[in-house]
Amino acid sequence: MDIIDMARSSGLTVILDGRIGHEEYQSVCGSVVALQRFADTLLQDSANPHDGVARMKNSSNAFPHVRA
Repeated sequence: MDIIDMARSSGLTVILDGRIGHEEYQSVCGSVVALQRFADTLLQDSANPHDGVARMKNSSNAFPHVRA
């Protein structure tokens, strides 16, 4: 499971904002509760990297486009 799938399964909404060339730009929005579930999933994944829990497809660049 990649980071976008993790966001969706946590209850966040993922919106494709645009595409320039091969790069996709996406936004994620949702409740604070959904954000907490997402954070919990990330923490669990980093604490148990070999147990088959969801993986991020680009862990070295997990948050390439963070918007404030």
